[in-house]
Amino acid sequence: MRGQIVSIGELLVEIMREKVDQPLGVAGTFDGPFASGAPAIFIDAVARLGVNSGFIGSVGKDDFGRLIVERLKRDGVDTTYIRSLSDYTTGVAFVTYFSNGSRKFIYHLSRAASGKIYEDQVDSDYLSKVKYLHLMGSSLSINEECRKICYRAARIVKDAGGKISFDPNLRPELLGIEKIREISEPILSSCEVVLPSGEEAKMLAGTEDAEEASQKLLEYGPKIIALKRGEKGSWIFTAKDKIKVPSFPVKEIDPTGAGDCFDAGFVVGLLKGWPLEKAARFANAVGALAVTKKGPMEGAPTLEEVNRLLKAESYCS
Repeated sequence: MRGQIVSIGELLVEIMREKVDQPLGVAGTFDGPFASGAPAIFIDAVARLGVNSGFIGSVGKDDFGRLIVERLKRDGVDTTYIRSLSDYTTGVAFVTYFSNGSRKFIYHLSRAASGKIYEDQVDSDYLSKVKYLHLMGSSLSINEECRKICYRAARIVKDAGGKISFDPNLRPELLGIEKIREISEPILSSCEVVLPSGEEAKMLAGTEDAEEASQKLLEYGPKIIALKRGEKGSWIFTAKDKIKVPSFPVKEIDPTGAGDCFDAGFVVGLLKGWPLEKAARFANAVGALAVTKKGPMEGAPTLEEVNRLLKAESYCS
């Protein structure tokens, strides 16, 4: 199966504190493991929305690795270019949430299978038929090997007429902000759309205002900035327009992966050629449904679930 949308990067399991406000450095209970990794959450959501999708990455030849690959396969992701490595363990992230909305992570990625993607996994024939390649700042930050592979994949897709979508997904735990800005620039200058949160846009652009930061990011070369604003919805910026799109009221259980699912909805909308406001409304619905279940991928909705929410909201408005 050829992926119309493909992502590349880290595959990992997430193990999270059972309750909020529990520091990682004290004894306590955890939930998990859950299949995770920002680009993996994105591609799983794309597949659940009914679009052909594929992933390039690595897991360890262990139970965690099997959990991830089986989950992606079950949801319809082409896993041909996911490699199981016997010499490395599957990447792991430990995470805790705090009542003020912040999170703290401990990652085992750079020396795990997550940080081992090889050149022969980047198949030129496969990528030359991709419509959108989705990249994440977290993938660029793992190590130099991963970064070079992401750059190479982006060149292949662009040279063949495909497009790049980019979520900065800043992880200061992996790399400092100045270095993240440096390594993001080659992708910013070649991508079609950037999908940051407000804080990410401000950090990446070096300004204190999210709207100003979004306008500044357009100067790098993207045609679209899709600014994610959580429960406040999203703003879409182009050189000519600013579109405000409201959110959907839902009961939040776990915000993990909501931004990645928004990305999936928006890129699917672009793939289908929808007007930007329609694509953003669809993406807002996908992101909203993602927070209604615990676990990074567990809330990723099907197309039918998204359409039900959109229909119900249209009746109420």
